[in-house]
Amino acid sequence: MPPQGAIIAVLAVAGLCSSFMFTLVVPIQTKLPELLDASREDTAWVVTSTLVAAAVMTPIAGRLGDMYGKRRMVLWLLAVMVVGSIITALSPGLVGVIIGRTLQGAMTGVIPLGISILRDVLHKDRVDSAIALISATLGVGGALGLPVSALVTEYTDWHVLFWMTAAFGVIVFGLVVWIVPVSVLRTGGRFDYLGAIGMAVGLVGILIALSRGNEWGWTSPTTLLLGVGGVGVLVLWGWYQMRASAPLLNLRVAARLPVLLTNLASVAMGFALFSSSVAYPQILELPVSTGGFGLSLLAASLIVMPSGLVMMLLSPYSGKLAGIFGPKLLLVLGAIPSSAPTASRCCSHPRCGRS
Repeated sequence: MPPQGAIIAVLAVAGLCSSFMFTLVVPIQTKLPELLDASREDTAWVVTSTLVAAAVMTPIAGRLGDMYGKRRMVLWLLAVMVVGSIITALSPGLVGVIIGRTLQGAMTGVIPLGISILRDVLHKDRVDSAIALISATLGVGGALGLPVSALVTEYTDWHVLFWMTAAFGVIVFGLVVWIVPVSVLRTGGRFDYLGAIGMAVGLVGILIALSRGNEWGWTSPTTLLLGVGGVGVLVLWGWYQMRASAPLLNLRVAARLPVLLTNLASVAMGFALFSSSVAYPQILELPVSTGGFGLSLLAASLIVMPSGLVMMLLSPYSGKLAGIFGPKLLLVLGAIPSSAPTASRCCSHPRCGRS
């Protein structure tokens, strides 16, 4: 077996590739209507499609990894991401970009699969710190992706961004084949196709309603149909999962209080991370006349970047601190800075430029 440090490094690079891919379009969101010759409402799908694909594919990839091998699924997700990157890089219009970004969204499942692989192959003394490092790649990849995206967009063709992700994916694919061992811990049973379809339909309906409700109107028939319909589908899906012989997700385990609270906390922290990554660059780049700060792509990305760098610096120590103080206290302490108010009020001094 390859050295455990090499396995951790390769899976961390795979996590970086995933988060780098996601945040690549964040700094250029405000430029997408101009770049794609489309309305702002339509170009919002470039981000929305990736989020929807990630939400749907992550649990499906986890189940397939348990059944057919986690490394195999990591390789499949990398291949899909590379195909999506090439489609986006070759697309001059909005439709092709959305299709490519949807395929790229499947790559998000690499991080939980990588964490599962670490639990299978690492010595127990190294698991906590390794998982912390892989988890931190969500922020670190974003910290790297933001300024790179800004520089490429300002000085060259924006399609180069996706040729870069395609090349990155090919390199990571080769590293995984070379370094990461084949998974030997697998579960039997059959894949729950009906459960996968039901979960996908429910999640897609809710996520689209939440992401487009502001443009469509929160009480519009389309928003209500998608949102309420999605909730209804997930209720039926949960009823079915509780009775299926080989469910996609074991809801009985997920309903246990410690597991439920942990998952809810993870969802909340993930929402805070991704929403801030999407919202902050837009606010920083919007013109001053519309309430923004009027910064350039590069300046906005450099302001957002430090949060990812802090994650990178602290991740090697979080596993050790969790062993000393417990993961619960560490999670609470980590959530406090994220929940602190970040809004600032500018003065009316002429040098401020805002009132």
